[in-house]
Amino acid sequence: MSVNDLFKQDLKVINMGLESFYEDLTSQKVEAIQVQWKPAAGGNQKMAALLGRLKSSK
Repeated sequence: MSVNDLFKQDLKVINMGLESFYEDLTSQKVEAIQVQWKPAAGGNQKMAALLGRLKSSK
C-alpha cells in the first residue's frame, strides 16, 4: 500500500482530547470515538512519580 492509497480510505478517528473536536468530526459524518483520558495525577509530575513508585512496589 502506498501513502496515496491512505488518502482514498475513510478516516477512523480515536480522539483523546477535547470533546469538541470529537463533536466536530461526528457532525461531519466522520467515524470517531471519544476516549475519556487524563494524565496520571492530573499532570502533576511529582505526584505521578510517587504513584509510579507505589505501582512498581507491588
